[in-house]
Amino acid sequence: MNVPNWWESFLLFAAAYRVWRLLAVDTILDPVRDRLFPNHDSYWSIFLSCPWCAGFWVTLAWWAAWLLEPHYTVVVAVPWALSLLVGLTARNLDP
Repeated sequence: MNVPNWWESFLLFAAAYRVWRLLAVDTILDPVRDRLFPNHDSYWSIFLSCPWCAGFWVTLAWWAAWLLEPHYTVVVAVPWALSLLVGLTARNLDP
């Protein structure tokens, strides 16, 4: 069975977190989430905002993609991982 090395694992983790955050938290998708889930207490709204719930499925999708095509999955994961690092840097270093 294939297991990603530490660097691939980091990239997959960072990409999965960034995709989950975009779908569940980032304000740019607020209009889409409000339209899909007008009741913020609905099952799907709570599911999407839960990193343990939706985060698991996003991570599973990244891992499955890596199992099917490791090289290209890592290539696609890099911009997502870099985006996470830019966001964390901005949050912690900007005044």
